[in-house]
Amino acid sequence: MNKLIRAVVCVPCGMIKMTWTKIFHFGSFSGPVMSLASPYTEITMDSGAKLRIGRNFKMRDGAKIRVRKGAICVIGNNSSINSNNMIVCHEKIEIGDDVQLSPNVQIYDHDHDFRTKGGVKAGKFKTAPVVIGNNVWIGANTIILRGTEIGDNSVIGAGCVVKGKYEAGSVVIQKRSEDVRKLI
Repeated sequence: MNKLIRAVVCVPCGMIKMTWTKIFHFGSFSGPVMSLASPYTEITMDSGAKLRIGRNFKMRDGAKIRVRKGAICVIGNNSSINSNNMIVCHEKIEIGDDVQLSPNVQIYDHDHDFRTKGGVKAGKFKTAPVVIGNNVWIGANTIILRGTEIGDNSVIGAGCVVKGKYEAGSVVIQKRSEDVRKLI
């Protein structure tokens, strides 16, 4: 029943959201008219930005896609952006086909350049493309940083902070140690 209710709300919302974006970003946005997009999602594009979304796209509550001036963002077929995900693109982010993001995943292709004159307030960034291959699952609360490449058929475990190159078929788990001390 829950899936039916979600479909009744999200399909029309997705159609409105995609059509609206196509109208206001004619030529720089391509995506399916039919998609599942919660009313509580956000797609923002600056002038000169390009966004391409594949078929069977799903976007859940609180998810945000932000493509900044001159940036390119590509999301493949059958990909799912989950609750509270954020994708912020200043240069280039490519997400392949059949990619599933768990809740609270953050993907950034930039860092603030705090060493520039004026510091963070100056609004300067260091950028490097992010590429996520096909058939990739990314666990909850994961952060993907600039310059990351994740190969096809990979899994990124929950809570990881990843930066670098990961070959196809990788399983990435970041172990943490726990140190519990008794007070007095």
